[in-house]
This record gives sequence, structure tokens and C-alpha cells, in this order.
Amino acid sequence: MERLTYVNEETGYTVARVSTDRSSDLLTVVGALLGAQPGESLRLQGRWSSHPQYGRQFEVDSYTTVLPATIQGIQRYLGSGLVKGIGPVFAERIVAHFGLDTLRVIEDEPGRLVEVPGLGPKRTARITAAWEEQKAIKEVMVFLQGVGVSTSLAVRIYKQYGDASTDVVTKEPYRLAADVWGIGFKTADAIARSVGIPHDSPQRVMAGLQYTLSEATDSGHCYLPEPNLVADATKILDVPADLVTRCLDDLVAGEGVVREMVPGGDGQQLLPAVYLVPFHRAEQSLAGSLLRLLNDRADRLPHFHTVDWDRALTWLKARTGHDLAPEQQQAVRLALTSKVAVLTGGPGCGKSFTVRSIVELAAAKKAKVTLVAPTGRAAKRLAELTGHPAATVHRLLQLRPGGDASYDRDNPLDVDLLVVDEASMLDLILANKLVKAIPPGAHLLLVGDVDQLPSVGAGEVLRDLLAAPSIPRVRLTQIFRQAAQSGVVTNAHRINAGRPPLLQGLPDFFLFASDDTDATAALTVDVAYTRIPTKFGFDPRRDVQVLTPMHRGPAGAGALNTLLQQHLTPHREGQPERRAGGRVFRVGDKVTQIRNNYDKGQAGVFNGTLGIVTTLSAEEQTLTVRTDEDENIDYEFDELDELAHAYAMTIHRSQGSEYPAVVIPLTTSAWMMLQRNLLYTAVTRAKKLVVLVGSRRALAAAVRTVGAGRRHTALDHRLN
Repeated sequence: MERLTYVNEETGYTVARVSTDRSSDLLTVVGALLGAQPGESLRLQGRWSSHPQYGRQFEVDSYTTVLPATIQGIQRYLGSGLVKGIGPVFAERIVAHFGLDTLRVIEDEPGRLVEVPGLGPKRTARITAAWEEQKAIKEVMVFLQGVGVSTSLAVRIYKQYGDASTDVVTKEPYRLAADVWGIGFKTADAIARSVGIPHDSPQRVMAGLQYTLSEATDSGHCYLPEPNLVADATKILDVPADLVTRCLDDLVAGEGVVREMVPGGDGQQLLPAVYLVPFHRAEQSLAGSLLRLLNDRADRLPHFHTVDWDRALTWLKARTGHDLAPEQQQAVRLALTSKVAVLTGGPGCGKSFTVRSIVELAAAKKAKVTLVAPTGRAAKRLAELTGHPAATVHRLLQLRPGGDASYDRDNPLDVDLLVVDEASMLDLILANKLVKAIPPGAHLLLVGDVDQLPSVGAGEVLRDLLAAPSIPRVRLTQIFRQAAQSGVVTNAHRINAGRPPLLQGLPDFFLFASDDTDATAALTVDVAYTRIPTKFGFDPRRDVQVLTPMHRGPAGAGALNTLLQQHLTPHREGQPERRAGGRVFRVGDKVTQIRNNYDKGQAGVFNGTLGIVTTLSAEEQTLTVRTDEDENIDYEFDELDELAHAYAMTIHRSQGSEYPAVVIPLTTSAWMMLQRNLLYTAVTRAKKLVVLVGSRRALAAAVRTVGAGRRHTALDHRLN
């Protein structure tokens, strides 16, 4: 194998160029070649075909690896990144020293590697360990590939279970879906089928029920009504409903899931709800913690029950230079006298100034004030607006590997007033961890815009709190004069009210009309990369963010990232890059983390964290990202599926972040996603400029369509 041209990590489909004895020209081979490395000799089985665009090629059905036999092959094999610690330079030195005997020396006499100039005992030990691991992985790989597992997943299975991998895969394949990131039920099911687990096995049906609930939590639900769960699982598993019902009873009896009666959509009739255990615990715990906090007799801000509010507000005006509107005054009093309060409102209604006023008054009484937000960007913005330090929720709680917090009910935070901004982003699990860590008598203020999209994770905590009469709240509605002059603010409120945005005569809100999806994608890239930087002076990588309704399709985040990367960090000969699945990573790339990883960085790296790739080492097989929280995070090459490019991202992923300029492609191909709260959320991410690109029909549909129904949650019921 000379080089890999294309690899799809999900399907295993690979396009590669190979040299053979029979021809001096390189041949194109296509098919399932995952795991094969440049420099390896391969024995390929398959058939010849002719591609209308690419000509004659060989379609691979199966392959086996034959260790390289030529000097050049050995050098390329070792330098391909297969063995950590050997890059192209050391590969060349090792092969120059040992020649055709190289692989035998590494295998049988690894101590001799110190003979190579520059290879000390430390690096030699690393190479020996990597080679041994590679050998063990190869053996597991052969077995796993025999049961249809791709190489990238095989590496992960091996990292999770080591030598027990083969045992787990043959006897408990459904464990993979729970234990190994990147393996879902469908992959585990395919493996189970190939190792002979029957279609109607209770093990399979119970795993399928848990998978169905897990998919529901990925869609934001905390539980599923039992009839929905049985119907969905029956469809997914293709087995009789009575078998699913029996297995569900067994699962409840074995405490694999929790069944509880909760009010239905009408709020009156009770229905059986089925929860995954962690979500049931979190919902009960969060409701209990909030009610305890609200009703506790202790108060860590006692001064504000007897304060002269007229004097306090006069002092505040002297401090800030501005009067508070009546509803802002109400919010200030509520936050400082009630132990749990919610402040909500749209853009331009003065939420940030109200928070600043609350913090000023609390600080004047020497209160311990802590400000947090769910994302690094939101925390930075909160700190700028209030002049008071702010952290992310994860950093405040000091989450440890595994996700447990250093602060909890037994070891609470030392805080008198905790302010949480962008609270619409708080999912059930994180909100529970946070509220559990608040000491008795402290005050909690949740600030957010309830009309934005709900959290990416399960639950709609902010909406449930506003639906529970027991929780005090203030909704700011007055748009301030300065904000009213902004087209972004004006149109955000118009969209939220179901009215079309104004598209004429505004200096900061534009529509570039285009009805063709491919043309919309090209125009989006042109606007983001060329037109906005030229007209407004914004940096296309740092200041401009493309936000799309969908990930897939020609104008989706995936395709737009590829196009934008070609402009912003194109391939350059001699510059390092690393292919991972269908993506190529280069220094300078804007990337985002796509799963919570509690083992990385000082306090974990979380879904949605943004950063820039700063270094990439083929030899060390690592890539370093500088995050928006100013932390350097290293990724091994086999962890790169935790990263995605972020030149363009879905609107859901952008929650909690603000950007100077936002470009939003709207096409009728994203019809199912065109909803009012989605467009409203995208528009409110922009500080200075919004450019819509695409179809007027799609825009009208988004403004007209009220979002999907409520999520299945019972937090408001528990708070009553």
C-alpha cells in the first residue's frame, strides 16, 4: 500500500493506491480496508470493476496483511504512525541501520534498537511496548474483524478490556454499547448476531429496551411513557410486543430501569413512565435539593430582608450610572431575598445589567458571590459583563474522572450567592450536580432565555422551573432603547413572536437569497470567508461562525466544514496533517469536543468546548488543542473521533456561545428542522451581525413553525 486516499471510519469504506509487481503504475483499490497502513504488503481478494469517473479499480472483499519485505516497505510501515515513538525520521534511521532485518530485530532483540543514533533507552522502551501492544491488538483485531468490527472500534474495545476483549465480545456483546464510546446498540447487535446470540434472546431484548431509553435521553427526554417505549423497542428489535413487555418487567424487577406513575401531557391522568436509573435519581434529587434550598430557615444573605431598598437602589445608580427599570428592581430584590429564583427574558431586556446590579449589592455586603455558566465562552462573557470572576459549572464542581464532583451535599461550596447564566443549557444531570453542592441558606439565581432551544442533554430544567408555581421568578419584557436600535435584537424578538424579520435597511442583518441547496452552500462559504471579512473586518476563523440547522446535506455542518477548511487551513506540502475517519486535522483548525471526557485536562473536557489545533506530531501520535478556556489538551491519534471541525456547527451545538458575526444557511432540504426556537437561538448567538443565506420559503417556514412538543420530564410535577 502506497497511500490512503479516503477512509470512512463509520462504514470502513476505504480508497487506497497500491503498487504491484505487475505494473509500474499505481492501482486504485476500494472496499473495507480499515486498519491497513501505508507500507504494508497486502493480499487482496475481490473483483475488478470500472468506475465511470475513476476508471479501472479493484473492489476488495477481504484482505490479509503480509509484513513488508522490501526496505522501502519496512520504512514506510514503521513511519506510518503505527508504532508510537517512530516517525518518518526514526523509521529511516532504523531501516538504514538494520535493513531487511529491521522487523525481526524489533520483534526478537528490541534491546539492539539503542544501536541506532538518537534512540536512547527511554525511546527504545516505548517502541518495544508499543510494538507488543500493536501485536496484541492485531490478534484481537483479526478476531474482531472476523465478526464485523472496524479497526478503530477494535482499538477501543482492546483499550477497554485488554486481553479479555475476545471473551466479552463473544459472551456479553451488549456490554460494548454501554462501556465503549462510539459503539451503539446497532453495532453491538451486529456483533451479537455474528457470535450466535438468538434474535429473541432476553439478553438482546433487555439491551434493546435500554438502548431505546438511551436514544430517548439523547433526544432530550428524561423518561418514556411505557406504551411509547414498548412500541419503539418492538419496532427496533423486530420481536413481538408481548416479549418486550415481559422483558421490561424483568428489567424493572432487576432494577435495570425504574417504572413510576407520573402525570401525562394533560397534567391530570397518571401514566407509567420508564426511566434509566441515573435520570430517575437525578430528577428526584434535583427537585428535593431545590425545595430544601427554598424552604431552609437558614439565610446566608440576611441583611437584605431589612434593607432600605430606596437607599440601596440610589447607591447602585451612583455605582453603575444607570437606573433600573421596575421589573429589573423586582428581580434584584427577589434574587437577594429568595433562596431560589429564576430571571428570564429575551435579548436587549437587560438581564446582564440586572445580574451585575445583584452582584454589586451582594458584594457590598461582603457576600461570597460565585458566577458560573455551562460553557467557557458564556463564563468569559459573564465575567466581562459583571467585572467579577466566572467559571464553568464543570470547573466550579471540579469533576473527577468518571464524572463525580469534588463538591456535593457532604462537601458543599463555600458560597452565599450562586448565579448561573445561560441556564437554558443546563441539562438534568449537570443541574443536579450543581444544586446538590449549594450549602443550606445560600441563594441560587438561574438566568436564561427560556425561548431558546432546550439543553443538548436530557431535561428542560429552566422551563420546568418556570412551570412550577413554587419557584419565584421574574420575566423581563422591556427592550431598552439602545438595544432596540440593533437589527439583531429587533429581529430576534420579531422571530420569537412569529413575525418575519425585517430584511431591508438594517446595517447588521441581511439575507442573501438562494433557492438551490448547493448554491446556498457555496454562497455561505463565500459570505463567511470573503464578504464579511472584507466589508466588516472580522477575522473569518475567530469572529465568524456558520450555524446550520442540520449536520447532514450539502448545506449541513459536515459539508460546510470541508469547504471552509479548504479555504482556511488548506493542505500544504510538508505540513503535518492527520486523517481520522472522514476528517483531516491540520494545525490551525477550529475544532469542538463532541463528548464529555472527564479524564482530560484539569477538570475534564466537555461536549461543546471549542479550540484551535496548535500542534500535530506524527511521531508522538498526538495533536494538541488550545481550548477557549485557555487550556492545552492533548489527544492521541486514536482519540480524534472525539473532535469535529467547528468552522460550521449545528445551532444546537452553539448554545451558550456568542460570536461577533453569525452566518445561517436556510434550505428547504432541512425542512424538518426549520423551527422558530431554532432560528431564534441562532440569531441570538450574534453580537454584531447576522447574515441569512438561502431560501425565503425556508425562512418563512422557520418563523411560522412552533418547535416540537415538550420533552418527557417530570421535574415540574416533583416541584409541586
